[in-house]
Amino acid sequence: MTASPWQGRALGTRTVSWTERDAILYALAVGAPADRLDLVYEERLRVLPTFALTLAQWAPDALGATGAFDVTTAVHGSQRLVVKRPLEPSGEMATTARVAAVWDKGSAAVFDVEVSSDHFTATWSVFAPGSGGFGGERGPSAPRRPDRPAGHTLTVATHARQAAFYRLLGDRHAMHIDPAAAAAAGMDRPFLHGLCTLAASLLPLADALGVHPAGLVELDARFAAPVYPGDRLALTGWAGDGTPDGRTACFEAAAGDGRAVLTGGRARFREPAEPPTPEAPDAFADRTENPDA
Repeated sequence: MTASPWQGRALGTRTVSWTERDAILYALAVGAPADRLDLVYEERLRVLPTFALTLAQWAPDALGATGAFDVTTAVHGSQRLVVKRPLEPSGEMATTARVAAVWDKGSAAVFDVEVSSDHFTATWSVFAPGSGGFGGERGPSAPRRPDRPAGHTLTVATHARQAAFYRLLGDRHAMHIDPAAAAAAGMDRPFLHGLCTLAASLLPLADALGVHPAGLVELDARFAAPVYPGDRLALTGWAGDGTPDGRTACFEAAAGDGRAVLTGGRARFREPAEPPTPEAPDAFADRTENPDA
């Protein structure tokens, strides 16, 4: 087997910072309701762990800028996140990135971009058409769905403005806002960021498991198809056995036309949920009657 010359490539270190405003904007962008005060109010704020991925978005972008792949056709294939310690409501940290692996899929390659810090380790898998055929290993196969009935069937409601909101957090790729750029990438119209879809799906999943979404400590998922702003997703979850430090679940999501959009999902949460506050008795209820209000 031949290794890609990109494998092991260092992408540098970057210090990133954030404020309460950034963390609150993120929570709102991925679907947290305004009355979920522990996610959107600075006096009670708990930062969603997936917010860290917006802080590390520079790394896959930096690899694309080097010419490793065609940035107009490459897509985000999957995401992994391991949380080492919770993010504070505001702060600063150093993040270091490298190309952890490059897998040869024949006509395409998958670049695993790993970003590490003292708060988390995150890995972007970028599917790059035209970059394969170098004689390398094909990489791990897709995880199988559980062979038992699902325990949870939930709804994730996206809204028409969601991609426009989410891109303000750092991922400003034009295909999420510009119809011409989306068409050049082979899409019918601008589509929602995969990481936004993933984070939005974790909110009702955590609620169904009886855990707090800020207690996420491990996450894996694959992006199978685009989600368009306004799509209503069916989220299926298989709860795992309880562990001394929390709960685990496998999950997948499909659009209304049956398209699988998230597959191979697995999430582990640390602590049980806090009792709902009187202001938010059903914090992650499906609110689709007027989602843009």
